[in-house]
Amino acid sequence: MRALRLALLVLSAAFCGSSRAAGLDDAWAGTGWGEPPQDIQRHFGARGLALLQPIDFGDSYAPLVVRDVAVGGITLITYYQFDKTTHGLKRVQLERPRHLVNPAVIRGVFLALDAEYGAPDTQCGTLPGPTTANEGAAEYVWKREGAVIRAIFRDTSLQVLGGCYSPACGLTTQLLLRISRPAEDRGTCPPPPTGAQLRAPR
Repeated sequence: MRALRLALLVLSAAFCGSSRAAGLDDAWAGTGWGEPPQDIQRHFGARGLALLQPIDFGDSYAPLVVRDVAVGGITLITYYQFDKTTHGLKRVQLERPRHLVNPAVIRGVFLALDAEYGAPDTQCGTLPGPTTANEGAAEYVWKREGAVIRAIFRDTSLQVLGGCYSPACGLTTQLLLRISRPAEDRGTCPPPPTGAQLRAPR
């Protein structure tokens, strides 16, 4: 892991002006789990955009987004997800539009998290294959200050098919950051689909 972190620092020097993850703190500091949408809206003021039609996330819904949260100098859209039953804040999810995700973005976000929180507590990887629609994935999990931070990178490119699973390899399809309380996310690796193989990112 030490060698990987050093390699990432070298590879991303030309792309990242700052490796601090202050933007991630900006996305959830001052909010509280279980708070209703109106309180979160009040917290962010004009930065919070109320959606005409909330986005359905299965176990939750997002009626509010903040579009200007930057992590490692990379701007992400933040979705505030509320429990469908209690209508309290359940999860904070940050995304980068897929067409704007590239190797520099992956490295910038990963290095910002690494600089702020240190080495991930958990690392997971799923090999591409028929059971995963030929999509590879890498996940990194940090447990800090009563929250679980999960970074998820997914890709279907030839680079992933070649078996490369770290941000240095150029995952280019999807970037997600999820902030949850431990009761919602135990911080473990997700179970692999039947027939898929798991291995930690190199």
